[in-house]
Amino acid sequence: MNLPTQYQWLTSLRGLPNTIKLALNEFGVAEVVGKGSNRTIIAWRDELNQAGVKIEGYSDDDIPWCGLFAAIICYRRLKNASEVVKDPLWARNWAKYGVKAPQAVLGDVLTFVRNGGGHVGFYVGEDSSCYHVLGGNQSNKVCITRVEKSRCIAVRRPPYVTVPAAVKPYSLAASGSISSNEA
Repeated sequence: MNLPTQYQWLTSLRGLPNTIKLALNEFGVAEVVGKGSNRTIIAWRDELNQAGVKIEGYSDDDIPWCGLFAAIICYRRLKNASEVVKDPLWARNWAKYGVKAPQAVLGDVLTFVRNGGGHVGFYVGEDSSCYHVLGGNQSNKVCITRVEKSRCIAVRRPPYVTVPAAVKPYSLAASGSISSNEA
């Protein structure tokens, strides 16, 4: 994994939540621009379908896939199909995931509004105006990007039996561009 310098601290944290561990394993996976699709992204769809998670209408990585990415990560967290929301390709459906949280912490699922729909990803930190989000279909790949807090409509926590040690808020420098449309 080739994390940007400002996020390399994630690899040294003890007690990293599974959502972040698993998402970091996919860091850099990118869609194929134009004809064809990344086999890894299509394999996520197939793995979910085999597990009993209904993924309908997803045939090409040109179709927005942030919800597919959230689904594969949440499914793999416990290898349990019930970890995935109904109709997971619709990003805003992730506002019903897990448990409502009063404040975002490492590994939480964040749901955002955007022109034409929504976006979903995982909290890694925040600055004064933005969440730093690890997600899929951000600049057509799995990466970390800044998304304005004002666009966030839900902060949802995985249902932990034991909360991992690193699950807390992280204040980060406000560096890098701000994402305005993740489709």
